[in-house]
Order: sequence, then C-alpha cells, then structure tokens
Amino acid sequence: MLQRDTSEPSLAGRVALVTGAAKRLGRAAALRLACEGADLAIHYRTSKDSAEAAAREIRALGRGCVALPGDLRDVSQIRELFAAAVRHFGRLDILVNNAAVFAPGRLESSTEAEWDAVLDANLKSQFFCAQAAAPLLKRSGCGVIVNLASLGGLQPWPGHIPYCVSKAGVIMLTRCLAKALAPEVRVNAVAPGTITMPGDPPEWDAEYVQRAPLRRTGAPEDVASAVSFLIHAEFITGQILVLDGGRDL
Repeated sequence: MLQRDTSEPSLAGRVALVTGAAKRLGRAAALRLACEGADLAIHYRTSKDSAEAAAREIRALGRGCVALPGDLRDVSQIRELFAAAVRHFGRLDILVNNAAVFAPGRLESSTEAEWDAVLDANLKSQFFCAQAAAPLLKRSGCGVIVNLASLGGLQPWPGHIPYCVSKAGVIMLTRCLAKALAPEVRVNAVAPGTITMPGDPPEWDAEYVQRAPLRRTGAPEDVASAVSFLIHAEFITGQILVLDGGRDL
C-alpha cells in the first residue's frame, strides 16, 4: 500500500490565513498548521499584543508569519487584509474562518444593534472573507476553506438566538461555497460543542459533561486537529464535522 512521505512537513510551502488567531481556538489552529509546515497570516481585530506573541511563536518554529489587523464587519478592511497577506507571501492556499463573537440574545430583549453585531461578525465576515480568498485559492491548485460553525448552529439555544442563527448560516454558507467553488477549492466546517480553555472554571461545563457520551468537553487541540483533518481530506467537501463528544446524539 502506498504511504505518504512524512519526511517533510505536510503543509510545507503552503500559506494559511487564520482569522481571529491571536487567542483561543484561532491561535491553536494557527500553531497546528505552522507545526505542519505552513506559513501563517494571523488576523486580529484588537488583540495586537497577543497576535504578535503568536507570530513570534510561529516564527520560532521556522515558519514565516505576519500579524495583520482588520475589523471583519467592514468589507473594505477584509479586502485589505487579503491584499496585505498576498503582498507579504505572494499566495494563499488555506483560509480558516475562525473569528466570531459569542453573545447572549433572547427574543424579548435583543436589539437591532445586537443582532447586527453578531450576524456581521459571525456570518457576513465569513462570506466576504471567502469572496476575497476565492480567486487566490483557485490559483493555488490546492485551495481549502475551513469555517468554524458551532453546535449552536444545529441546536436551538433560546438564550443565544442571534448566535445560533449566525452559526446555522455558517453551515449553509459552507455547503453553498463548496458547490460554488468546486472543483478547485474544497470548503468544509467544524462545529464545536463546549471547548474548555485554560483557566475556565470547571463548573461552567458540568451540565455539558454530564450529557455528553464521552463525559468531557473539548480542548483547543481537538479543534485544531479537526481543522487539520479537513485541510488534508482531499475527497471531502461541503461537510460539517461536529466536534462535541457526542452531545448532539
């Protein structure tokens, strides 16, 4: 049986842009791709110091990395973000649409401004990032988009209605983009359940752990592994990988 040559990092020579990569899941995904050989464009909105620290960590691995600012609710800033990445690296092979906000929002109390803020940050941004990336990824010859959805896009959480709607939109956006960009570019999504970050109080997750068959929450590394898997899975497109320890069963 033929086996892949593992003497070189599997993403050597490829360039990835990860949105919201200064902290948390985006940072974990960026570091994972750097460990696999990719050069990184790290996007941030306000967390400049954290983004620069992540960039230094990636450069210490021997990879190229640049930290780039931008408010992804503004389409003009999205376009400048991708233009800056191309000016720096000359190409783009991978887009990880991670940037998002998680905010409460009930039917009786949500305002128009709160609705717009969540939908713009979580759904509008992913569409226009994909639009800006598409011609670059098509030229790559191995273009991939991985969107970050959520278990909240599959389950109704009445305390977080705008968030759930935005992530349900990401799921349909993923499927639409997979058809629109095939065969040159593959598009998939990861839908995490509760992911425990270092320092999070354990009591926050007690109910989730009790109801999940695997009896634990996820870790940032679980999400990074799922992102990596979808980047490498060359015969998968338009799919949503639910990463929830079985919570949705």
